[in-house]
Amino acid sequence: MRASRLIAIVLLMQNNGKMTSKALAEKLEVSERTIIRDMESLCEAGVPVYAERGLHGGWVLSEGYRTNLTGMQADELVSVLLANQSVLLDDLGIAKHYDAAIQKLLAAAPVDVSRGAALARQKIHIDGAGWHQVQESQPFLAIVQEAVWEEKLLRLRYSREDGIAERIVHPLGLVAKRSVWYLIGEAGGEKRTYRISRLQDAVMLEERFERPVGFDLADYWEQSMGEFKQSLPKYPALIAIQEGMLARLTKERYVKIIISEPSVKRPGWLSARVEFQSVESACEIILSYGSRIQVLEPSALLERVKVEVKAIYGLYVF
Repeated sequence: MRASRLIAIVLLMQNNGKMTSKALAEKLEVSERTIIRDMESLCEAGVPVYAERGLHGGWVLSEGYRTNLTGMQADELVSVLLANQSVLLDDLGIAKHYDAAIQKLLAAAPVDVSRGAALARQKIHIDGAGWHQVQESQPFLAIVQEAVWEEKLLRLRYSREDGIAERIVHPLGLVAKRSVWYLIGEAGGEKRTYRISRLQDAVMLEERFERPVGFDLADYWEQSMGEFKQSLPKYPALIAIQEGMLARLTKERYVKIIISEPSVKRPGWLSARVEFQSVESACEIILSYGSRIQVLEPSALLERVKVEVKAIYGLYVF
């Protein structure tokens, strides 16, 4: 642990310049006394570090003490810096390892490259989480991750609509969609997707397995998602919608716009053929647009919306 901390101190000062004992202690989660002892060790090892006294003093590395990472371009380094999905890294227990790796990259890169990359990191931050983030309980993520890495069989117990099922799977990989984790596993010659939060138990066995030749996790996930979307129920409808509302409708999760064209009879409106998932979701979405959407077809959806509108009207008319 101490050796890695000494390296971390050198990298931090190389990347940030002058740093106080307090700042280093807070960053590395040790006492200031420990930092002072570490500095003495660095000096004894020949690392050119010295202390500047006074109000604005701190620990400094001699100018020019730097190794270069050849071939690393500024935009390449920026892409690595901005790739941090902190929530997902925390889930996997490797957030600190990511920070350590970034420090090493910055330290090894040429001065102009690391300076530009660090500046970009201060100006751009990517947050992949939604506004209404759902925090799922996933106590078995760590053991599943270990089994994936070690290529060992997993005995799973997981919740399904028809109850609890148990299965021994070949864990091929983990996929995170926003903050939701999935295991891609093979059982009985078939590849399946398991939502980690639905696991009731997970035990890593000693027996190893061989990964399928040519299996690509990203390709499988994209194909799986495409098949899932194709399997979703479809409820076609014809609607009239104000032009300004079309952009909002295209972003609805359970709506697919097949075709839209200007309305001949109503200036500023569009006629659109769309696909909802069900009559229930179609009714809910349409009602959320108030008077800016009108159902034209089918009659069953039109009648359902009318019933709901009358019920709403009854709540507010005294």
